[in-house]
Amino acid sequence: MNRTTNVPDTCSTTEAAQRLGMAVRSVQLMVDRGELQAWKTPGGHRRILRSSLEAWLAARAGSASTALPMAGAGPAGSGERPLTLLLIEDSVHFQNLISLVVKRELPEAELHVASDGIAGLAMAGRLEPDVLLIDILLPGIDGAALITSLRSHPQFARSRLIVVTALDEAQRAPYAFALEGVPLVHKSALVTELPALLAEAVAAQPA
Repeated sequence: MNRTTNVPDTCSTTEAAQRLGMAVRSVQLMVDRGELQAWKTPGGHRRILRSSLEAWLAARAGSASTALPMAGAGPAGSGERPLTLLLIEDSVHFQNLISLVVKRELPEAELHVASDGIAGLAMAGRLEPDVLLIDILLPGIDGAALITSLRSHPQFARSRLIVVTALDEAQRAPYAFALEGVPLVHKSALVTELPALLAEAVAAQPA
């Protein structure tokens, strides 16, 4: 009988969730979005390719620790800090799309990206960004609770919040307490509506 002792090439959503530090539902959504490669067994269970899991982790490690300097940003040693933005978004597709919009609208800004709420909260504390762009639905943390925390914490009093979401108005109802008075853009309208929100956030920065 042909028996192998190698680590299998696939894993369950539960195993993937433990590896990523996320909820199983978040992993299922990642599969649905095509961010992880998987198929279903005859019994209806998802089997996730370990290679795609490791690739996602590698991409996340790079994006969470690396700033994306925009063209024209001042040198690291210059005395004046560039406009700093932090994006907390778990979808690589929307990370890339928002990065393109920011690069076009704010070429001298510095954009940092976190792929989950816990990493994002840590980066927010370190960076104290001028503008925070946050998704409501995030792996590892309640996005509404994160938004509420950031709004109420004195450390982030100068940070301008922009919420990005794929939820429609009815789906956002449970988060109304966190979203009241916060600029919001639906992910389907990022290209057309985000530029104006970014301009308003920058204009509101203290002189």
